Amino acid sequence: QVQLVESGGGSVQAGGSLRLSCAASGSARSRNCMAWFRQIPGKEREGVAAIYTEEGYTYYADFVKGRFTISQDNAKNTVYLQMRSLNPEDTGMYYCAAGDLCTVAGGIAGDTYWGQGTQVTVSS
Repeated sequence: QVQLVESGGGSVQAGGSLRLSCAASGSARSRNCMAWFRQIPGKEREGVAAIYTEEGYTYYADFVKGRFTISQDNAKNTVYLQMRSLNPEDTGMYYCAAGDLCTVAGGIAGDTYWGQGTQVTVSS
C-alpha cells in the first residue's frame, strides 16, 4: 500500500545539521499525513514533526524548539526533516511514517505505515 524509504542519516558533531529524506510511494490517500518519529535509546518512540501533505500544515514536538523543519517536495512524494543545532540527546533511530491524521505533538493518530528507520548519531 505505502512504501517509505529513509535516507540522510549519519553521524554529526554537536551543533551541526543533518537533513533526512523520506521517499514515499503508494496510495496517496494512505499518506495524508507524513511524519518523522524517533526512538532514543531507553525511551519510547515519539513523534518529532508531522505535515499534512495536501495542506502543508506542520506540527512539531516540544523538544524541537524551532531547531527542526519538516517539508516536502513539489510532487509531495518526498518529505524532509532539516535538523539544526543537534545535540547528543537527539541521537537515536529516526523513522519516516505515513497515516491519515497528524497530531499537534508531531505524530500520527491511527494506523501508521513505517519506514525501516535511519540512524542519527550526534557526538560531543
